[in-house]
Amino acid sequence: MKKIILITGISSGFGKQTSELLAAKGQTVYGTVRRDTEVSSLVNSIKLDLTNIDSIRQAVQTVLQKEGRIDILINNAGMHTGGPIETSPLENIELQMDTNFMGMVHLTREILPVMRKQGGGTIINFSSIGGLMGLPFQAFYSAGKFAIEGFSEALRMEVKQFNIKVVLINPGDFHTNNSANRRNYLAPTDINEPYHEQFTKTLPVIEKDESNGWEPVVLARKIVKIVDCKNPRQRYIIASFEQKLAVVLKYILPGKWFRKILEDHYKIH
Repeated sequence: MKKIILITGISSGFGKQTSELLAAKGQTVYGTVRRDTEVSSLVNSIKLDLTNIDSIRQAVQTVLQKEGRIDILINNAGMHTGGPIETSPLENIELQMDTNFMGMVHLTREILPVMRKQGGGTIINFSSIGGLMGLPFQAFYSAGKFAIEGFSEALRMEVKQFNIKVVLINPGDFHTNNSANRRNYLAPTDINEPYHEQFTKTLPVIEKDESNGWEPVVLARKIVKIVDCKNPRQRYIIASFEQKLAVVLKYILPGKWFRKILEDHYKIH
């Protein structure tokens, strides 16, 4: 049966690949963009600014006016900041949380009454491996993803009575525009700053992991399968064996031991 799908952030990366694959499979896909962007002719493009509640409401109403329902919401859109906690500009921190967490919260709250009235639906929230462990010099990105974890776990139990399913996606490193995105929001780290030396050692590790990551289409194909699944799992960790192992070790090793593993990886000594 054809489903009405709303997915955020389709201008590039996961969102672009996922929206195109879903549309090619015959689903009715509405994808959101912040600014005019060329998208597939199979995908219905909608303007949406996740930091603007009026924009969020208008996007949802656009889909409802045309389709009368929304079967699946995919909260994919997000941004990346980077830099030391102490010196990161406050405006970057607020933008990170407003986009990745509060924007997702506002959109989900607009969709919930729709799904309740129609008798069910599925909400797919993008967290991250960084939502399961705090990553150095990515603290606010991790914090936003940790927040999505707690939000989704609570939401899943609250909406069970309405036949609404909540699925968490935890991608590992993928070859997207994350590095370029983060560089637009890096804290100043000149040679006189206290974190400069360590940051200049750790940032190349972060960017190398991302550049060597999987292509977004790998995750997009998995999302297509999840959409088709009648009873999806509550969490999908889509990552390399090493990253999946890191998640396991996080929960079975003493905290001090696991921290040492991360410190070694990120050249923190």
